[in-house]
Amino acid sequence: MTIRGYSPAEPEWTGAPNALSRGFGVLGDEWTLFLLRFALLGCRRYTEFSSRMPISHAVLSGRLDALVRAGLMERHEYQQRPPRAEYVLTDSGRATWPILAAIWGWERTWVDQHSYETPPMRHITCGNEITPVLACRECHQPVTVQDLDTAWGPSGGWRSSVPEVATRRRSSTRGTAVGHTFYPDTMAIFGNRWSWALMGAALLGVRRFGEFESALGLPPSLLSGRLSTLREHGILEQVTGDSAERPEYRLTKKGLAFFPVIAMTIGWAERWFDTGEGPALVQTHRACGSVFHGVLVCDHCGEDLRGTSIDLAEVAAGE
Repeated sequence: MTIRGYSPAEPEWTGAPNALSRGFGVLGDEWTLFLLRFALLGCRRYTEFSSRMPISHAVLSGRLDALVRAGLMERHEYQQRPPRAEYVLTDSGRATWPILAAIWGWERTWVDQHSYETPPMRHITCGNEITPVLACRECHQPVTVQDLDTAWGPSGGWRSSVPEVATRRRSSTRGTAVGHTFYPDTMAIFGNRWSWALMGAALLGVRRFGEFESALGLPPSLLSGRLSTLREHGILEQVTGDSAERPEYRLTKKGLAFFPVIAMTIGWAERWFDTGEGPALVQTHRACGSVFHGVLVCDHCGEDLRGTSIDLAEVAAGE
């Protein structure tokens, strides 16, 4: 898949991380997604998080502190002896609910087995069980990645967009003894900064091993390992044509269907981690000609979804 209008040329790399690097760096960790999930449910106190998550005190404290430093939470001390504090979502923290909702919809549709229950999502307005649909904010038509023309913006570029390493990632994937992973298929993309970079490159039309290597600057052994992981999770497939041609790595239907999660995260990162240098990506919806900004809509009534209009104990409590 090649997105029409995309050019591999990119702005001169300054080495500075852009909004995508910072935003995906914050969210690219399963414990962070767990914390946001429960915070959106109304959890605030340390004990409320620790009782719901199989996590060590050191890791929990570290992740809460990281969310405070990133501006997604504020720490409010409510007791001094002994010290006790609440962790309250900021506007940017509450604004992550569409990302969690998009993940929820993708996992329910494309992944058969989960360590955690994935109940249906109901739209309160129309009363139907739904799967969120990505739509254009201007014309409200459903959008897939193939409907967009994409180019680098002023702060864009492959190297500037690779997520920052904000926390130490756990490397467990499908088949390990760890049973509580927050969605192994999602974390195969989100949980490793190079996997996210590979996913972004694949969505922009990069297909061959050498092209990934050149664009991202990855060592061949590391690139091979990340490509294998995405193949194991059914997100990429290796396609071999004539014997004279090199194999290509193409997104499967499951991989293409992850685009709403990517689109929601891009929009969130560009809004809350703006570097002042302009957007990293400029996407145009060909059908209406507008600069693309994604929204999630109900697949039954077409209304824009809000956190308060979704009836789901695991995702609700957004804006």
